[in-house]
Amino acid sequence: MSIQTKISFLFKSTPVKRSLSQSPQKSPKSRKIENPPVASSPSSDQLAQAEENCIKEQNSPVASSPCSNQLARAEDNRIKALAKLHQTRTQGLFVNVGPSWMKVLEPEIKKEYFKSLCKFVAAERNKYTIYPPTNEVFSWTRMCAVKDVKVVIIGQDPYHGPNQAHGLCFSVKSGVSIPPSLVNMYQELSKDIPEFEAPKHGTLIGWAKQGVLLLNACLTVRASQANSHKDKGWEKLTDAVIKWLNDNCSALVFILWGSYAQKKGSFINQKKHCVLKGVHPSPLSAHRGFFGCHHFSKCNEYLQKHNKKAIDWNRLPLETEKERINSL
Repeated sequence: MSIQTKISFLFKSTPVKRSLSQSPQKSPKSRKIENPPVASSPSSDQLAQAEENCIKEQNSPVASSPCSNQLARAEDNRIKALAKLHQTRTQGLFVNVGPSWMKVLEPEIKKEYFKSLCKFVAAERNKYTIYPPTNEVFSWTRMCAVKDVKVVIIGQDPYHGPNQAHGLCFSVKSGVSIPPSLVNMYQELSKDIPEFEAPKHGTLIGWAKQGVLLLNACLTVRASQANSHKDKGWEKLTDAVIKWLNDNCSALVFILWGSYAQKKGSFINQKKHCVLKGVHPSPLSAHRGFFGCHHFSKCNEYLQKHNKKAIDWNRLPLETEKERINSL
């Protein structure tokens, strides 16, 4: 039996055998059409058996490529089923999460603090307007796969105005005025990167898709109330994300603007990664050292020194709302 047949056999429903003692068959005209057996998603045992069979095939003189395709489809089905399960268990909070981040986030969402966080956010959404929308809370995981992360910029909490927040720190949706902090970032970029031209929008998806993780410490906020979801559990989750990246990646650039971000990233291994610290780009503090920090060029110098592609800070195409939604 071929490996493709073996795996197909594992994932197909087994037909029910009829006993000879059952009632006689009805004539074709009166026979009811039965529902065809529904194939269930593969269990962990089935995946293990399929993987074992594939290993045997790969070790044989003739290896077949369909094996890896079958396993990939089975794994994809498993991740989709798991995502639906997590959505139910987290009261709709853990949705639209990029598959590559599951291994980082899954251990955290099983903890008691995250269960409490889910209840809190669900109650908040029932009473108030909460930003960003549910399907964009984890958009940072879809814009930037974990294996592609090269730079981490840490923010505090989402913008709390209408149609601003969409899951990326310092970034706003198209059609919204550029926030003052981002205006100052563009100003510093214009002086730090000669070819940079400040766009007329504040959507930073172009950076995220190049490996810039734009991560807020808190991922939700009540409308018009900054830091309203502080100390409810988000900080523990994002601490775990930063710790995972610190432990499992090498030669990343962490950009920590302001005392809050610097405290949050205080444990980052500076022998293993590049940590750029400075004042926050807010109009209240930018004049005290943000302007002239050259963090964007220093970031690229470090990446290139470690054989990584530099960030094209100028690549900020304005996606239409339809394109943005389709990317989630």
